[in-house]
Amino acid sequence: MTDTARVPAATPQKRNLLEALEVDTRLLGMIGAFVVLCLVFNFITDGRFLTPRNIFNLTIQTVSVAIMATGMVFVIVTRHIDLSVGSLLATCSAFMAMTQTVWMPQILGLGLGHWALTPGAIIVGLIVGTAIGAFNGWLVGYKTIPAFIVTLGGLLVWRNVAWYLTNGQTIGPLDQTFLLFGGTNGTLGETASWILGAVASVAAVLALLAARRNKIAHEFPVKPVWAEAALAAIVVGAILGFVAVLNAYDIPENRLRQMFAARGETMPEGYTAGYGLPISVLMLIVVAVVMTVVARKTRLGRYIFATGGNPDAAELSGINTRLLTVKVFAIMGFLCGLSAIVASSRLTFHSNDIGTLDELRVIAAAVIGGTALSGGIGTIYGAILGALIMQSLQSGMAMVGVDAPFQNIVVGLVLVTAVWIDIIYRKRMGIRT
Repeated sequence: MTDTARVPAATPQKRNLLEALEVDTRLLGMIGAFVVLCLVFNFITDGRFLTPRNIFNLTIQTVSVAIMATGMVFVIVTRHIDLSVGSLLATCSAFMAMTQTVWMPQILGLGLGHWALTPGAIIVGLIVGTAIGAFNGWLVGYKTIPAFIVTLGGLLVWRNVAWYLTNGQTIGPLDQTFLLFGGTNGTLGETASWILGAVASVAAVLALLAARRNKIAHEFPVKPVWAEAALAAIVVGAILGFVAVLNAYDIPENRLRQMFAARGETMPEGYTAGYGLPISVLMLIVVAVVMTVVARKTRLGRYIFATGGNPDAAELSGINTRLLTVKVFAIMGFLCGLSAIVASSRLTFHSNDIGTLDELRVIAAAVIGGTALSGGIGTIYGAILGALIMQSLQSGMAMVGVDAPFQNIVVGLVLVTAVWIDIIYRKRMGIRT
């Protein structure tokens, strides 16, 4: 018997640039549509849409829906739906507002501006959101009530629970530390934003190198070196370009003078400073990274996608699909609590209509981002991009002067068209729908 050396499989020759880069064509199409959308609105608004100020506002307006959309991916992937996320956001917001303005001051005697108000309110809001989400999951998973019915009931119940908690009143002003999560009230500044951008760029390059080494170690085909370098350059350019745009939005002079005066200083003549990366956007980035890791690198993520792909086979293989349903809805509830922090702090108060129609925006963002309603397929980055596309569409129409009813008509048509295009794409690619 003659020993033969095993020769690694040769890397197949790529036929074009896209195949060499191994770019997801659907993702590329979404990015292309987003770019075209931005360019069209920029032309119509005489260059006002792509200004640093509008991009800054667009990012902080997208955060709340985008955070919930990452959780909705898991819900839809497991073949469920959650129509209560907007109402749950309102309930979490009401609990947090009452905690920091009424309950903690009255029960614990904490005065205005006490350091414990914001942490206490956030903990209460996250616990409430997670508990309600887990309760929804228990009704769906263990009591086998359809998720549509459970969450449709929750849409009515939790919206009015929030109303009764606040007696139908607007609650504010909220704690100043809490307001840091809202956007312009809480940013990293130029220097810290550049440092974070540099760290993120290095981390992205290292992740690409690690993925390449892992493929080589397991004798999988890899991209050409030039393709890896080109992809790394695109990622780094996108990160640093985003930071540069946010840093280019200067803080108004009057606000700068107030900031210096609060420190007992006088602002130097000609001094300027940019806002930098908002803390709320940083929260979204952290959520996106964590949810992506959960989806791709953990047992929970594998169970979620396996259950969505074939629930019967997943249960026969030993996956506790009932408990998994509770976990998925609990994650969704937790993310509703996070979104409530961002939404209420951006408004600087809690209002009864907070989160209204957010359930539709969140579902639309996930679906536009490529999450299949039939289950088993979806990406976190796709949902975030879907939320950004929807917010850009609404913001652009508002800048042009389109009234709100027609904006909703356009968004509805875009949603239906996106699903139709996705169905056609999956059929051509031979993907189950």
